[in-house]
Amino acid sequence: MRPEATLATAGRVLRQLRRDPRTVALLLVVPCILEILLRYVLDGQSVTFDRIGGPLLGLFPFITMFLVTSITMLRERTTGTLERLMAMPIAKIDLLLGYGIAFGAMAAVQAALTTTVAFGLLDLSSTGSEADVVAFAIANAVLGMSLGLFVSAFANTEFQAVQFLPATVFPQLLLCGLLVPRDEMADVLDAASGVLPLTYAYEGLQRVTTGPGFDGTAWRDLAIVVAVTVLALALGATTLRRRTG
Repeated sequence: MRPEATLATAGRVLRQLRRDPRTVALLLVVPCILEILLRYVLDGQSVTFDRIGGPLLGLFPFITMFLVTSITMLRERTTGTLERLMAMPIAKIDLLLGYGIAFGAMAAVQAALTTTVAFGLLDLSSTGSEADVVAFAIANAVLGMSLGLFVSAFANTEFQAVQFLPATVFPQLLLCGLLVPRDEMADVLDAASGVLPLTYAYEGLQRVTTGPGFDGTAWRDLAIVVAVTVLALALGATTLRRRTG
């Protein structure tokens, strides 16, 4: 592992993103717009907005980061960019960490911007501090990024990459507790939700927005989110290989 190679990769990815304003808009603007839309859909229902608006501060960035990173990484694979990079004296982990740092930086900006809009413009209230909410929102966005990088290895076209969103993310949204509390689900669904990372991403944000705050359970949830992120990046490194033809 060479830090200079990792940082060079991160810099290249950030320069590519800067030249793609539509992607930047998707990452930074869309989650804010969705949060604003939710606020006015629930106009006059401030309690309901506080209950679900906080957790969605992490789920919206999670979804957009998953989508953008899976497509971006697939494009790198299919256009030959990744193969040319791997022909250079650079380790797989340097490549993936470079992508992770670049998209992680975007995730941090995305989460900070979304929470600023929610608390500053939409009057979202939280039992925990805004810093706690931002920390969890960033962790959720980075989790989406790492899973997106990982699943890109199993797609051959951008259309296939997009299909992984309903296949891997939507079931987690249904089972994480957003629509129905986990303890009210059937036992088999509750057990399934217990092994899905988005469950802990959602529950952690829920605790710091409408629950007891950043307590021991929230720390556990954050640790699980970070561990899954690291695992996804490590598994992603194993899928980096040369493509010929």
